[in-house]
Amino acid sequence: MTQILLPSEKRNPAKALLDQLDLDSGERIPKRSGFGIMLLLSAVIATAGVITDSTATVIGAMIIAPLGTPILGIAIGIVTGRGGLVARSTLWVAGGLAAVVAIGALFSFAVVDPGDLASNSQVAGRTSPTLMDLVAALATGVAGAFAMCRRDLSAVLPGVAIAISLVPPLAVVGVCAGQGQWNLAFGAFLLFFSNVVAMIIAGSAVFTLAGYTRDPDALPARRARAYAIVAVLTVVMLLPLAFNTLLVLVKAQWTADISSATTEWLGDDFEGEFQGIEWDNLTARVAVESPDGDVPQVAGLRSLLSSKLPGLVSVELNVSDGVVVPVLPAP
Repeated sequence: MTQILLPSEKRNPAKALLDQLDLDSGERIPKRSGFGIMLLLSAVIATAGVITDSTATVIGAMIIAPLGTPILGIAIGIVTGRGGLVARSTLWVAGGLAAVVAIGALFSFAVVDPGDLASNSQVAGRTSPTLMDLVAALATGVAGAFAMCRRDLSAVLPGVAIAISLVPPLAVVGVCAGQGQWNLAFGAFLLFFSNVVAMIIAGSAVFTLAGYTRDPDALPARRARAYAIVAVLTVVMLLPLAFNTLLVLVKAQWTADISSATTEWLGDDFEGEFQGIEWDNLTARVAVESPDGDVPQVAGLRSLLSSKLPGLVSVELNVSDGVVVPVLPAP
């Protein structure tokens, strides 16, 4: 099976793989300058895409983002027990993180209304990561590491770069932090962090199965310590992702309960329209369009919802003429 997946004539030698993934080996100046230039360009492109809510622009930033190189450098450093490579690659990732966040914060002045960030699709899709994001990141990490192991699969690397979200979440962190939207910034950072850890886990597994642990210079003792650190990072990452996943599922049930209660409360004779529900943390905003601005007594909706929602959930009624009426908790 190994020979089928990784034919010896297509296998990237350990020395060549280490040279590709170590930014401090071989021709250092061209490697470092190329990494820095592409990182800065991808940061500017990603930030522009986030601010203008342009998916195509963000994809362009993903294609040229170079952060995958030092992340997989950490993985191969773990597999071969090269502590120095792990440390150097970690510093490159940390430096890249700081640079992209700084650029995002610098350009955040272009955001006209900070309140619009939550409804921006480029922000909303990157600020509440779940376990499914982790699954996707693991699969992408496997694809990227496997492509690095085989010399004939380098053409798939741009696709891998698109699939794994690295620079765009950091741009979101910078833009949101620059506007004081710290909850959104933390959510985007969590997505980035989980993707990095997932790539390291997947890369370590693939490089191990590919036989790079048999490198003559591999140091098993150091490798064991590195695996232990990755295990701790995995636990740290899984806890918030599991919480977010549970919260998404619970919110879906709450949304269904609020929707059915609102429909019942409005009744068949209501001339307006129930337009939907939006969440802001644990506050549900119920949008109702009313031609004359009148709605039934809010006490009726409050009565229907009080038995269906926990006390930590707030509900507001947003009527089409701009009137906001608190429903839960009772004013």
